[in-house]
Amino acid sequence: MQKQGDNSTDKIQIHWADVIASKVDATVPHRIATGITPSGPIHIGNMREVLTGDIVYKAMTDRGIDAELIYNADDFDPLRKVYPFLPESYTEYIGMPICDIPCPCGKHESYADHFLEPFLKSLEELDVKPKVLKSSELYRTGKYTEQVKTVLGKSTEIKEILERVSGRTLPDSWVPFYPICKGCRKISNAEILEHIPEKNLVKYKCECGHVDYCDYSKGEGKLVWRVDWPMRWSALGVTVEPFGKDHSAAGGSYDTGKEIVEKIFGGSAPFPIQYEWISLKGKGAMASSTGVAISIESMLEIVPPDVLRYLIVRTKPEKAISFDPGMGLLTLIDEYARLSDKGEGREYELSAISDVATDIPFKHLVTVVQIAQDNDAIFDILKRSGYDVKNRDAVLRRAERAKIWVGKYAPDMVKFTVRKELPEEVLSFSAADIDALTLLIEKYAALKEWKAEFLHNAIYDLGNETGANPKDIFTCIYMAILGQKRGPRAGWFIEALGQDFVMKRLLETVNAGAQ
Repeated sequence: MQKQGDNSTDKIQIHWADVIASKVDATVPHRIATGITPSGPIHIGNMREVLTGDIVYKAMTDRGIDAELIYNADDFDPLRKVYPFLPESYTEYIGMPICDIPCPCGKHESYADHFLEPFLKSLEELDVKPKVLKSSELYRTGKYTEQVKTVLGKSTEIKEILERVSGRTLPDSWVPFYPICKGCRKISNAEILEHIPEKNLVKYKCECGHVDYCDYSKGEGKLVWRVDWPMRWSALGVTVEPFGKDHSAAGGSYDTGKEIVEKIFGGSAPFPIQYEWISLKGKGAMASSTGVAISIESMLEIVPPDVLRYLIVRTKPEKAISFDPGMGLLTLIDEYARLSDKGEGREYELSAISDVATDIPFKHLVTVVQIAQDNDAIFDILKRSGYDVKNRDAVLRRAERAKIWVGKYAPDMVKFTVRKELPEEVLSFSAADIDALTLLIEKYAALKEWKAEFLHNAIYDLGNETGANPKDIFTCIYMAILGQKRGPRAGWFIEALGQDFVMKRLLETVNAGAQ
């Protein structure tokens, strides 16, 4: 019997990915599917789907389950509007498949590839290695021909399922297939006039008035989303899939898809992993279409990839994540640093990747890069602090991330500039301030090591000995060096500046106050 106050049953916590892995049938091969439409910059909100799939994939393979991770790029979707990041000239492409629209920068084969290519490179950095599929290629190579034929032959039954499960009312003439009009080149909610199954042809009348035939074995059309999704489950053999909470609502696309895949295709719905949104602190849910987003490649400019993995690993999929690229990011990085220092635990195992070559704290680098004038100075400061800088490239990559973070996301309270000359503000120091700094110089001169801990403690020792307020001494130091009342953590900051600089500046301050 468990004694009152005994929390022994709570000591062992199984990671959420392992819980999911324990619920699937371990005796059969599995295919974990993720998919995103590359209609704009693929942001860290989108990243949750792919990383959730990868984390579960790793948990399943760790249990000896035969599993494969796939990423399906929905590049056969239409451009729905001119997004904030596009020129108005893209108005002419609205409604066309994004795989057929010109690349915005002119360096990629299509609009879709423009956004897909950097995302796939980011996945490599994040140690995610899925089999990449493209919807356009699957449709256009005939992979889905028989499935489309089945859907066209059972449109009435599908319509009944959708209306009953979702509560929607569809037009009598509704058919779950959109031709790509040969007149306007758009994915069209056209009137289907005839289906010729033996030739894989559909005769249609587009909203633009054009009447023609499309060959669905050549990808001249696609299924509507609520039918396309369960069709993929069947055609690709999907057994596990993460998806956003919008799809899991009662009567939503997962509910309708589950019945469609069973009754129309004779298959089964995948094990569902519902995930919540990642929102940008103070701005709401991320979406490329509204401009409220940070792309994954932009985030990897400042955050080590294992830390981004940790952002997803540490939170159950059904829990929302509020991402703060400012001070919240520093906290996240420090939290992961403490985890990686131990080098053990399930969260570490699922977050860690091989390309982590330096353990210098990010917060310290934020201070260092604002002090140093060049790369050599960065290494000089880090060596003085006792850090291993043998892997020069790794140190510079991490330092570059710190520089970009300071430039793009750091709040003003973190930013500073070391004054080259003695700030005029020191002329207003009181006699008590000057006396305290004079005694501090003596203490610093007596130190055996110029180390953060000793430099910090010396200020408190001085306060205890003289009755001076340590807070006032810290303020005087910041004013003398930065010309402002606050700055980075004093011990690290003073250590990083170096003994020669600090002692010279404190002496200049005392001499200025004595005049």
